[in-house]
Amino acid sequence: MSEIGKRATILVVDDEQGVRQSFHMVLKDEFEVLLAETGNQAIDIFTNNTVDVILLDILLPDINGIELLERLKDMDPNTEIIMITAVKDIQTAVKAIKQGAYEYIIKPFNVDEVVTVIRRALEKHTLVKELTYLKGELERVQPFEKMVGNDEKMMKIFDLISTISQSDGTVLVQGESGTGKELVARAIHRRSPRKDRPFVVISCAAIPPTLMESEIFGHTKGAFTGAVHTAMGKLEIAHRGTILLDDIDSLDINMQGKLLRVIQEREFERLGSTKVIRVDVRFIASSNKDLEELINRGEFREDLFYRLNVFPVMVPPLRERKGDIPSLLNHFLELFSKGDNPPKRFSPEAVKVLMKYDWPGNVRELENLVQRLSTLCRGPVIRLRDIPMFTMTRTEIKDMPLREAIKAFEKQYIATILESVNYNRTKAAEILGVHRNTLSAKLYELGIRP
Repeated sequence: MSEIGKRATILVVDDEQGVRQSFHMVLKDEFEVLLAETGNQAIDIFTNNTVDVILLDILLPDINGIELLERLKDMDPNTEIIMITAVKDIQTAVKAIKQGAYEYIIKPFNVDEVVTVIRRALEKHTLVKELTYLKGELERVQPFEKMVGNDEKMMKIFDLISTISQSDGTVLVQGESGTGKELVARAIHRRSPRKDRPFVVISCAAIPPTLMESEIFGHTKGAFTGAVHTAMGKLEIAHRGTILLDDIDSLDINMQGKLLRVIQEREFERLGSTKVIRVDVRFIASSNKDLEELINRGEFREDLFYRLNVFPVMVPPLRERKGDIPSLLNHFLELFSKGDNPPKRFSPEAVKVLMKYDWPGNVRELENLVQRLSTLCRGPVIRLRDIPMFTMTRTEIKDMPLREAIKAFEKQYIATILESVNYNRTKAAEILGVHRNTLSAKLYELGIRP
């Protein structure tokens, strides 16, 4: 059976009545059997019924069997078709298989053999359906390595990640703070042959320069004051895995030179030791600064830059992919609103305003806002009035003359009040301290259409 509790359906297409009746007698106890005498009749039956496997004779009175095979496969590529004929023609058999036939059986045939072939075809048919279902489920519930985005720029990055993950070449991920550079690095690792090995992060900006060498290379007991025992560095921990040098622009020039040697030679010594340790590590570096500008200022080694920049990945800021904001809002709401019944959601007006904001802190800023709102807002809907005013107006009023800035703020403020009272103008006028007619005039003047 192709599905639990449901018998598979077999369509027999043959112009000989005796052959059709023989198949019906043999198959009817195990399968639902449909019979067709001509190609056109087969197309009609196939169009109006769910068919799992087709037994198709090559010599039909109206349509050549190979041509019918092609037409049926165009209608549903997942249907398995078994070709049956009395003609022992190898070229025809090869052509049928190339066109997508599952098997080719020559008359006279053994009944048990045909049933076995049908069962194997059904197993393939079921597996293909299950694979298609699971693939769709994975795409639905598991975004690309927890990265959310349908924007064309993000799709190109996803494609690039899939390509470069199979290589061991160094990767330089650049982008503004909060754009998700570490997520890109993790995605590369998880899709690589090293996925079952460690993924180690070295935060170059968070570790003091005096401790950085020990952090990366490790040290022996007594190598420096406070080194009371021998310790492995991050390089050894990451052996056969991937190491992310986060904010690599923060490394001082001296440390950059030592790191360059490791990347080139894949060997190093612990602090206080002369023993050479060899490692097999893939290097990924990230930066939110313009490294070429730092090179011009003498703050970053040019040779290290080119060594790292084998596979450059530039992550776009959120303001350049605002179409992803609704998906990101829903993603973070699901993340932070677990247990809420019903789950929280943003009102359309709130989403519209949030899509106008430039998000200087990028995805991280949006994530923090959603976490705060999902905690503080008790109702199921997060409305415009729940969002801090600075978020709604900063982008709209920057670089405006004072009169225009006041008008923009007034428009946003009135719209917020209107939404808070479900667009009841009388109540909104009371809150604003104006007559209802004055409010109506303001709405017209500011172009607000509740």
